[in-house]
Amino acid sequence: MAHHNANEIPAHLSMWQRVREYAVPLSMIEIATARRAVGDWAGACAAARIDVDLDLRAVRDRYGTELVTHLRADLRRLAPDLLRWHMPRIAPDGRIRPGLTICLARYRSSGATPLQLVVRTPPAWADAGQRMSLALWEGSGNGAPGHHPDPYPHPHPHPDRRFRLDLHRHLWDSGRSGELARRCGAGAAPSLAPPDRTHAPTGPVLPVRPDRLAVHDSPWAVAQWAAEAELLLRSEGRARGAFTVRLGARSRAVFELVAPDDSHTPTCRPLGERLPPQEVAALPVLPEAAARILPDLELVRAGLVAADRLHPLVAAALPASRSAPVAGPTCEPRDPHRVECRGEVHRIALRAGALTAVDHDPDELSREELLVALGGPALPCLRAIDGVHRSPEALPAVRERLVHGDVAGALAVVEGLLGPGAVLRDGPLREELESAAARRIDHGLFRSGLVAVHPGAGVVGGQNDSGAGPADAGHRSRIDRRTPAATRRRRSSRARPRTALTR
Repeated sequence: MAHHNANEIPAHLSMWQRVREYAVPLSMIEIATARRAVGDWAGACAAARIDVDLDLRAVRDRYGTELVTHLRADLRRLAPDLLRWHMPRIAPDGRIRPGLTICLARYRSSGATPLQLVVRTPPAWADAGQRMSLALWEGSGNGAPGHHPDPYPHPHPHPDRRFRLDLHRHLWDSGRSGELARRCGAGAAPSLAPPDRTHAPTGPVLPVRPDRLAVHDSPWAVAQWAAEAELLLRSEGRARGAFTVRLGARSRAVFELVAPDDSHTPTCRPLGERLPPQEVAALPVLPEAAARILPDLELVRAGLVAADRLHPLVAAALPASRSAPVAGPTCEPRDPHRVECRGEVHRIALRAGALTAVDHDPDELSREELLVALGGPALPCLRAIDGVHRSPEALPAVRERLVHGDVAGALAVVEGLLGPGAVLRDGPLREELESAAARRIDHGLFRSGLVAVHPGAGVVGGQNDSGAGPADAGHRSRIDRRTPAATRRRRSSRARPRTALTR
């Protein structure tokens, strides 16, 4: 059995372990799968919290029956829960990468740019609920005739070249999910470092070492680069040629795909000549899904997750892990809780939908609660109940579910701990729930077009929405419901240093 110390688990694996536990709950997978099985692709998208911003009738009227037939077939094969499972995420909490437009499929059309089925993620300030949207993009602007008019301008409407899934349909197409093991190199050994860089436009040429990788980066899938680059270049209408791999925020490596002839398997090697930055930027980019090892494969190899805890389509495609998963901390039922009160051990349990001190008479509890309201000391049992209401032990699990948009799961944890009849009291638990509710309002404002940019994003073009000039450098915005919880805690903390503002 594999044993792991919490301090020895790599940061990126720790993040992905939490993502796999909370980001796509089993209830979402079951509901989306059931609706997809009966052909209700729109219902499956709703279950996976994906908004549909396209109209098939408008697509048919504009592009014809043949294109809409291919589009409808892709929508019926779309597994939205699997798409959410494989969406790119950001550290440290594993949220879906905000402000992205990702191509899922391309369709030939009469225009110069092929019509693309895309999935979009909202900007970071409006990502509450971790919702996504499905739309069509025709290359001429933010909205194609095939989808509903967008009242909200997306920050990045153009499909991202680094994050594209039209070449990786096994990550969202239920009919091709079985290709996952072959495409992710399940039988190959991982490589922490890619081949030596021969082209680093912003710095000296140095080999990439494992200790220079970002703390939340996954290992490189170097063994798969040649095969994936061949698919990439074919999609661009090239048989061979150069392509780039993004190694960091300001670092690109240029490789070329070579083969003696068509009967030999192509290989990639560093490009011998140094290209100017303009030509490097125009080269095809190897997608992130092909450049790195699949996180699920890493977790299974490390024994950090059992195969039956993966998405069913992923578990069916990946080979069974030989290493036993790490046994996490078991949450034993603690009903009733044990509290030392007045020299005795008393019980606290759920009764009539609320947490109650069962070893005290109701009349006695009423008198003690009145005494506390008048400023007197509270019984240990009442102090324990108050502490559980304000900051329960399950608060980290509630917070993780809220971060990933699983409000129903978070409320189920709270009800299971405090009871459905509990009244929340001031404290971290109530703050987390109120912050999640306020941020969902921000997402609704973004979707409705009432707020196009972050309310605290400052001024655009030297003026704010009201036409006033830029704010003074010493001005501090008010704390309101749009203020992130972390900023609210930092601004209201008594321990924060009082330093003067410097210009």
